[in-house]
Amino acid sequence: MDFTHFDNEGNAIMVDVSNKNVTERTALAKGSIYLSQECYDKVKEGKMKKGDVLSVARIAGIMGAKKTSELIPLCHMIPLTKLTIDFEMVDDFCEIKAICLAKTNAQTGVEMEALTGVQIALLTIYDMCKAVDKAMEIGNIYLEKKTGGKSGTFINHKKVNHEG
Repeated sequence: MDFTHFDNEGNAIMVDVSNKNVTERTALAKGSIYLSQECYDKVKEGKMKKGDVLSVARIAGIMGAKKTSELIPLCHMIPLTKLTIDFEMVDDFCEIKAICLAKTNAQTGVEMEALTGVQIALLTIYDMCKAVDKAMEIGNIYLEKKTGGKSGTFINHKKVNHEG
């Protein structure tokens, strides 16, 4: 397998995408944060002292995804045409799932933007809730699906089959 982020001498490089076609590309990423019952209930009921946790986390996730190329050294700057952060409350596990959809018309994909959006949203939830629960756990962050580009559609069957 060729590693595209290294030249022939092993130096890190930003991949040249100038000869690639501009296509519509999407990426859907997900991740979770697990909270104590008390903390989960406060978030769900909108009773955290710092305010509406999920609204703030949504904005933070969008802002974080927009800054991906500043955070990941060899990542291209991408003109995002759509970016959403949604949340799913899973009562049985005191879990909040963050879901980020990123979309562009560009020469390279938006997987890193979607993954970054999820992680920043989850970190913001942690930050806003740490006074109530310092033992929160963030994890299970993954790319569920991507479309567009030379490689076409990718679906993470390991995750889709286990989550339904």
